[in-house]
Amino acid sequence: MELKKSPDGGWGWMIVFVSFLTQFLCYGSPLAVGVLYIEWLDAFGEGKGKTAWVGSLASGVGLLASPVCSLCVSSFGARPVTIFSGFMVAGGLMLSSFAPNIYFLFFSYGIVVGLGCGLLYTATVTITCQYFDSRRGLALGLISTGSSVGLFIYAALQRMLIEFYGLDGCLLIVGALALNILACGSLMRPLQSSDCPLPEKTPPENAPDKYSIYNEKEKNLEENINILDKSCCSEEKCKNMIANGDCKQESLLHKNPTTIAHTKEPEMYKKKVAEQTYICKQLAKRKWQLYKNYCGETLALFKNKVFSALFIAILLFDIGGFPPSLLMEDVARSSNVKEEEFIMPLISIIGIMTAVGKLLLGILADFKWINTLYLYVATLFIMGLALCAIPFAKTYVTLAILSGIVGFLTGNWSIFPYVTTKTVGIEKLAHAYGILMFFAGLGNSLGPPIVGWFYDWTQTYDIAFYFSGFCVLLGGFILLLAALPFWDTCTKQLPKPAPTSFLYKVASNV
Repeated sequence: MELKKSPDGGWGWMIVFVSFLTQFLCYGSPLAVGVLYIEWLDAFGEGKGKTAWVGSLASGVGLLASPVCSLCVSSFGARPVTIFSGFMVAGGLMLSSFAPNIYFLFFSYGIVVGLGCGLLYTATVTITCQYFDSRRGLALGLISTGSSVGLFIYAALQRMLIEFYGLDGCLLIVGALALNILACGSLMRPLQSSDCPLPEKTPPENAPDKYSIYNEKEKNLEENINILDKSCCSEEKCKNMIANGDCKQESLLHKNPTTIAHTKEPEMYKKKVAEQTYICKQLAKRKWQLYKNYCGETLALFKNKVFSALFIAILLFDIGGFPPSLLMEDVARSSNVKEEEFIMPLISIIGIMTAVGKLLLGILADFKWINTLYLYVATLFIMGLALCAIPFAKTYVTLAILSGIVGFLTGNWSIFPYVTTKTVGIEKLAHAYGILMFFAGLGNSLGPPIVGWFYDWTQTYDIAFYFSGFCVLLGGFILLLAALPFWDTCTKQLPKPAPTSFLYKVASNV
């Protein structure tokens, strides 16, 4: 079905509004899970590393399952996926209020809610891209701030709900709020199909030419017919026995004209079966060729040294840069910061500064005189230094300043597609971005548990955040080293190999 041209407005602005609300409602609690993390530590008495798996799974599962999410949206559409995922997120949050242990939360909050958020993110981005073309960047920028605003509001909201209704009541109310995703999904009206007539169905006799990728049509048809002839040898033997046996039956065959038509049916049937068999073989070859091309393109991407450095950088960035948004509240409690000093939750500061960072860094990336790759590397270096400075912060003010810096630099997600496009080109963007998002989800899943295990081992967050800062700095250094123009000048200075000439001697026929 061919869709109409993107309207770049009209009902598209309603799509932007409901997509913003969808990301606000689904990502608010998982991104502000640091408030719940402290309550789960006290409720279940497990180690910080094991408890951190809940929040890390909620953020990482959606990225890890991004290929499955894309397949679901392309198969069923954005509206059905949004409504179904709204039930998943709301059900997972409500189910988490009845969790008897931390392992139940791994499933209800980590996997169910995380997978629902991944589906909703893919659905909102897909339908927004369908409604906008020339204003697509603005539309995507507006809906992406929904998750950051959700982090800012849900951090304070969940803390207030815990004070009034307890942890279980907080999760039930937050789950009930997530049911509003169903109303948002119902407003995601798909673009109607264009009025152009549908293409005519290809007749069976022309199908082999359409699906043929090798010039072996006649040969394969003959082979298939020969196979069918061999398989039908028993039928021919029966006919010979009838012909040699009873002459009355033979005379009846000659007298009845319908038997002549029946004798031609097996030949027509064999020919049709041979053609269908040939089509299936060609489709299988075509599918196998697509898989080979996909593997070849993936291998070609990793031969690009900047792309290889980029996937290492995004993995190390998420291992080191994601834990502060989950653990900063517990860091303040471990530093003996009194609750009376909290003007605003640290996670809320991270959330609002992330939204600011997305907008400002995105604006900077549009300037032609700024190299987005070097800008991204600069954010990695500054963030690594900020993470290493967290162990020295012992007051609320210093922790708030560092939280704002970390949140602002986390907004470099808005320029990451620019960096990927600059590295691999617009033609390979979808393929490369899917691979990088998989490694980003892996880093999100591993980062908080690793930091938590460091605390369980040393009973302090100092070494944990030194490790986080080192990971981010190492990723930035590897990416900077691979992106230096020195490598291009070296390849240009290398002498080109001389063309090799081959002498062929024609053999004599004598």
